[in-house]
Amino acid sequence: MDKGIFITFEGGDGAGKSTQIGLLNDELISRGYDVLLLREPGGTAISEKIREIILDKDNSEMTYKTEAFLYAAARAQLVEEVIEPAINKGSIVICDRFVDSSMAYQSYGRELGDMVWDINRYAISGIMPELTFFLKVDPEKGRKRISGRDLDRMELASAEFHNRVFDGYLELEKLHPDRIVGIKADQPIETIATIIIDKVIDKLDNR
Repeated sequence: MDKGIFITFEGGDGAGKSTQIGLLNDELISRGYDVLLLREPGGTAISEKIREIILDKDNSEMTYKTEAFLYAAARAQLVEEVIEPAINKGSIVICDRFVDSSMAYQSYGRELGDMVWDINRYAISGIMPELTFFLKVDPEKGRKRISGRDLDRMELASAEFHNRVFDGYLELEKLHPDRIVGIKADQPIETIATIIIDKVIDKLDNR
């Protein structure tokens, strides 16, 4: 494989992304692939510092536009410093969230509309995932799954906000059926993992 592949995972809080990313990573490594795991916002020293600012629950005065620009800035750094070089050297890059998160959370959730894509067009430098897994969980059920842990600024947002985010994801799934694979997250972990692994291996075998 001369050039690598970029895979992303999306979904609301409590969807089980981390679990499925770990299982996919283990499977691909067992097959001899070079895999790089990343998260957003984060993945570089600069992006991790931006992450702290975005998710700090003490930053309640942060405006929605500021939030959107900070996510895009962290993404721009990650793309140029890590993602693009890794793809070019042939790695499989798996990222927990990418630009679809900004569209769901800021364009739909914060109701900022088209400006979110406008700023992210520059941030991603033409890099888009070949495959995106959207783990679908009802926002109320997802919030129950994460109850008991110390919630960050985004997780503490209203139920109405998280419902708009979920609706945004559903709309993105309709708009990009060639890339986004929606999977019900209330199925057994092993069932979800099998669906994901089969899709990824099929993508790799047909390149």
